Amino acid sequence: MENQKTDNLLNLAVDATPQEREKSLELDVGYEPESRLWDVIVKYSGDVAALEADGITVVPLLNEYAVVTVPQDRLDAFISQPFIEYVEKPKRLSFAVNQARAVSCITQVQISPWNLSGQGVLVGIVDSGIDYRHPDFINEDGTTRIVRLWDQSVSGNPPQGYALGAEFGPQEINQALEAPTRQEGYQIVPSRDASGHGTAVAGIAAGNGRDSDGVYQGVAPDSPILAVKLGNPKKDSFPRTTELIQGWITRFARLSPWACRWR
Repeated sequence: MENQKTDNLLNLAVDATPQEREKSLELDVGYEPESRLWDVIVKYSGDVAALEADGITVVPLLNEYAVVTVPQDRLDAFISQPFIEYVEKPKRLSFAVNQARAVSCITQVQISPWNLSGQGVLVGIVDSGIDYRHPDFINEDGTTRIVRLWDQSVSGNPPQGYALGAEFGPQEINQALEAPTRQEGYQIVPSRDASGHGTAVAGIAAGNGRDSDGVYQGVAPDSPILAVKLGNPKKDSFPRTTELIQGWITRFARLSPWACRWR
């Protein structure tokens, strides 16, 4: 099929053999081989009712766009109608963490001759917490990469000079990791990231990629990590700036230079 009103991928997909479609990661997206139906994105003009016909299903969107399901043997005739402006084949959605690292120019400095990995650099995260059990925050020997975890939302021993939450060091976190069960581990270090946001941020900044065989490494995969889980002073509320500015990362890094060399 050659038509200037269709995108190139749709032209290629319609002309491809079933074997070619099956082998491709893109050509078969939007096509149902058993029913020989195509799902396509259509830009049209006029009344959406003009798109409808026997065997054609239309889901109208805004601004004269629609998702249309049409039999392959009627696709040419459908596209040739004057009120059809453009037809596009759907594309597969996927996670793009590795691509994001490349376009941010991180990949280039992680390879030779720079080989920068965050070693000797302390990464601090002040957010919703961190899943300290996640493989990306654990060294190959099973020990934690987290040098300090301050959870402002639980009671316990806060950092020196503060009156909020509980502070956990690597020894306690390692004990929690070695506990026979996850529940026993949480009794030692009762800190969780309920929303997952802080864990995701920490993964982008410093994940070592162990959970994905190195595919989804962060910016500084060899760096030690400081993590602060902000407290919620009131039920069903967000933390306030008073909790945020207590995040002691800068003070800890300045007073504890050994942390920058900790592995």
